[in-house]
Amino acid sequence: MSETLLDVQGLTCPLPVLKANKALRGLPAGARLTVLATDPASVKDFSAFCQETGHELVSFAEDAGVYRFVLRKRADPA
Repeated sequence: MSETLLDVQGLTCPLPVLKANKALRGLPAGARLTVLATDPASVKDFSAFCQETGHELVSFAEDAGVYRFVLRKRADPA
C-alpha cells in the first residue's frame, strides 16, 4: 500500500484541506496520505473533510505545534 507525505506547514485554512484533497485525487483507493500542518483550524477542517468525503482519518497527532494527519483514500464508487 502506498503512502504519500504532504507538507503544508505555514499554510492557513482552507489551503491544507484543499491541497490534501488534490493530492488524494491522484492516489489509488486505499492509499495513505500523511499531512503535516501548523494551522490549529486544520484539526476541525480535516475531521469535517473526512466526514463529508468518506476518506478515513486513520490517525491524528500533535507535536510542538505540528499536526500530523494520516488519511486513507476511500474506495472508488462502484
